[in-house]
Parts: sequence; structure tokens; C-alpha cells
Amino acid sequence: MARKGLIQREKKRQKLEQKYHSIRRSSKKEISKVSSLSEKWKIHGKLQSSPRNSAPTRLHRRCFSTGRPRANYRDFRLSGHILREMVHACLLPGATRSSW
Repeated sequence: MARKGLIQREKKRQKLEQKYHSIRRSSKKEISKVSSLSEKWKIHGKLQSSPRNSAPTRLHRRCFSTGRPRANYRDFRLSGHILREMVHACLLPGATRSSW
């Protein structure tokens, strides 16, 4: 199990990213439309004034059941060893067992 504080921090980052998503997208579109360099710098400064944790690159996928940050499968939102246990227990329909 991951520490509860790390999971809560990740949820906080997701909320911030959703809050600032439209602002970041609109300012990036403005940068591409503007031709003068000084105007681009002003818009870029406004983009940088948003919180760092609102950037989508700071988000990290975590396992749905354990909160593990590594070796996640996007389709199932599970880490590798939990996915393997569920497949062996026949809890995921359509997945075939394999012995690694």
C-alpha cells in the first residue's frame, strides 16, 4: 500500500489540473496565434504564474486498489502484480493466464 499522504497529494494535483486546464489551453492557443515575441513573453508569464502542480505532466497514474505508482496498466488501472493475481483468480474476463 502506498502512503495515504502521497495518494492525497496526487488527488490534489488532479483537482488543480482540472481547475486550470482551460486557462492553460487558452493561453497556449494565444501563444501560437501571436506573432510578436514580446506578446508571447507576456502570455508565457501568465502561463507560468499558474501553480506548478496544475501542469498535466506532474500527474502520475496510480494503481486503483493499492496506490502503487509504478508498473500500471492503463486499461485496467491496476499495477502488474495485482493484475496478475486477479487474472489467476479469474476475476478479469477475457484475460488469459500465463506463468511469468
